[in-house]
Amino acid sequence: MKTFLAKLLARIRGAGNGHHHAPAGGAMPPMLDCDSVVRQLWDYLDGELTADRKAAIRTHLELCKRCHPQYEFEQSFLDAIAASGPAHSNPDRLRARLLSALEVEGLS
Repeated sequence: MKTFLAKLLARIRGAGNGHHHAPAGGAMPPMLDCDSVVRQLWDYLDGELTADRKAAIRTHLELCKRCHPQYEFEQSFLDAIAASGPAHSNPDRLRARLLSALEVEGLS
């Protein structure tokens, strides 16, 4: 138990520098670096990552004060879009309009 706590503290202490590595002993997976996490945030929020990658990013976000505000911003953005209403309430009408526009342009 003491070893686990020592490894966890080592990860937490390194959380703010953007360069994370697995503690010696390799019992815990390596912490992702900040750039990697930020590049994958949209995929994370869309649920498009593997379970392992999702867990690694979640852990990073819980520990990293630099990345968490970016995560909050992107999540708030998605929440605002979702709250604005359905993407299109009449998909059949939209499809007909698109097909008509394509036909007018000679693209159908």
